[in-house]
Amino acid sequence: MDIWKKFEENNITHSAAHHLQAILELREKRGYARVTDVARDLNITTGSASINLKALKAKGLILEDENKFLSLSPEGEVIARAVHMRKNILQNFLENILEVTPEQAEIDACKTEHLISAETAKKLQDFSERFQKKAGNAA
Repeated sequence: MDIWKKFEENNITHSAAHHLQAILELREKRGYARVTDVARDLNITTGSASINLKALKAKGLILEDENKFLSLSPEGEVIARAVHMRKNILQNFLENILEVTPEQAEIDACKTEHLISAETAKKLQDFSERFQKKAGNAA
């Protein structure tokens, strides 16, 4: 099996992950999300956001009502929450286990949050918890 080809099998891109998370966060903070809000949140042009969101709508990950308000489909929400959880797990591991600076840990976690499997994320979380517990008992 060509393992390197598995990279291409990711169901969403880095950009798509950020668009989904932006909608999730905007709706949680404000109660609504529009294309212009997503663009502003991601610091990109409205045109770029519109193109990217159109692709996510075609995949059934985003819904848009008659008033142009965006929401996540159930599948889109699952993906957005999973990516967010993986970023937190990775960032915690990098900062607290490997002692990477918080800034670099956030950058590296952001780069890989949508790439790692649920299995790997769970194992990293379990390892981090055991390591931190053991370190706390040794102190």
